Amino acid sequence: MTAANGGRVDPPTGRPPAARRSLRRAFGTFATGVTVVTVGGEQPHGMTANSFTPVSLDPPLVLVCVDKSTVMHTCLDNTPVFGVSVLAAGHSELALYFADSRRPVGLGEFAGIAAVSGERTGVPMIEDALAWFECELWQKYDGGDHTIVVGRLLSFAQPAADRALLFHNGRFSATGPDREVLP
Repeated sequence: MTAANGGRVDPPTGRPPAARRSLRRAFGTFATGVTVVTVGGEQPHGMTANSFTPVSLDPPLVLVCVDKSTVMHTCLDNTPVFGVSVLAAGHSELALYFADSRRPVGLGEFAGIAAVSGERTGVPMIEDALAWFECELWQKYDGGDHTIVVGRLLSFAQPAADRALLFHNGRFSATGPDREVLP
């Protein structure tokens, strides 16, 4: 597609690719935690996500945003349950692995990954994650090129105590050992 001024534009946004990259960098200034979202069954699958948010305590709800072009999006159309593992500071390679679209699909995807089956759903949960959330699908909402997936908690646990993995400005970092409380 070509813009009125003769430059190329990105079909989904109608913006030049440079503007899309610039917007992505601006969004990246918001520091987030990092999670791995998983589904189980005969074809288990995992996906790195930094778009995870607690929504409600009553009922207990969380959300994750999933790109409509991903394998995980298709998986979530075909299963009523999913898991979320909140990654610790030492999990950056695991986050990169589950973000890599070239990794194996299905059972092979979890070969060599320290994971346990969720107690309620059987979905793979990262063994030494900071927190686990097993969810049933509550609702889905359109979010442009993503779907906002809201899950109702079936169970949660905090299997490890460590610093959290963070994602900021396109790079991984971690929470510090000491927390300063600001007024």
